[in-house]
Amino acid sequence: MFLYFLKKLDWVLIISVLLLTIIGLMSIYSTSFYQEKSYFYKQVIFIAIGFFLMLVFAFIDYRIFRNHPTLLLILYFISAFLLTIVLFLGKTRGAASWFRLGFFNIEPVEITKLVMILILAQYFSLRHIELYRLKHVIISGAYTVLVVGLVFLQPDLGSAMVLIFLWLGVMIIAGIKLRQLLLLFLIGAILFGVAWVGVLKPYQKDRITSFINPYLDPQGSGYHRIQSMIAIGSGQLLGRGLGHGPQSQLNFLPEQHTDFIFASIGEEWGFVGISIVFILYFLLFFRIIKIAIRANNNFARLFCVGSAIVFMFQVFVNIGMNVGLLPITGIPLSFVSYGGSNLLINFVIIGVVQSISIREK
Repeated sequence: MFLYFLKKLDWVLIISVLLLTIIGLMSIYSTSFYQEKSYFYKQVIFIAIGFFLMLVFAFIDYRIFRNHPTLLLILYFISAFLLTIVLFLGKTRGAASWFRLGFFNIEPVEITKLVMILILAQYFSLRHIELYRLKHVIISGAYTVLVVGLVFLQPDLGSAMVLIFLWLGVMIIAGIKLRQLLLLFLIGAILFGVAWVGVLKPYQKDRITSFINPYLDPQGSGYHRIQSMIAIGSGQLLGRGLGHGPQSQLNFLPEQHTDFIFASIGEEWGFVGISIVFILYFLLFFRIIKIAIRANNNFARLFCVGSAIVFMFQVFVNIGMNVGLLPITGIPLSFVSYGGSNLLINFVIIGVVQSISIREK
């Protein structure tokens, strides 16, 4: 029975994910070569737990989420509650807020990403033919706005953007009308203008504007981008070799095991290493979309599409900020960056996608 279950898994998807985690693990080991190895050992544990969780959720019938909306509502309010209390009782560093649990940090926003994929897939799977009614856009938007507002207060602008694009992406796939989409973009532009004037903190504005010309403040807001581009450029074709990247090893490159791990890979692995990362992400997205196309119900399709949107957006923004094309927002590189909560939730999402793949064949 267990062997039959293993044979039905999408192993191309699994191998792509595992290779990405191994590349990230090697980079984390390299950047801590002359320092403490705790990040490396913790990441090994996270990967092992994450792989186990993926198998567990692959074994569970995904239709339990589709057929029990009350369960999803409970999960939604739990995640909203965690996002609320982390504002008062959690620890904060930069744009991340978490609860400390031994050596493990729990970031409620990562749980929220999974819950919102489930909520939006379930909601639009029942109402996609009624999206001409504005009320469904408003109701689904209310679900999203509540958690986005709580995430923004942390303040975690990057994760708030992930949730907004998840909502927009799922609505577009579900069949939102063009005029409704344009109206949403107009409202979004107005809200961004209001946030820029009265909500965003100075350092957040600096992060957004510094990518235009980082040399205006090379020791301040532009420092991260400058060091990241130097690291990637110095890697050239084959890279400087594992453990031999001066930007990473001498700590000129900040957050080289989390936000800027892509720059560290570019420095030590070169263009060849970056190309391998791109190929693996292409396989990951391709297999998820293939499973979505093959699925025979709207919930399964929308969950797969929502998962692909979250992964794709995080990868696009993280690499964009590493190469200097996008503002720095603190979004991790999926399956590669160090971090327990993000990695574990990503594995759980892949587990649900695998459950869909197994039961829709």
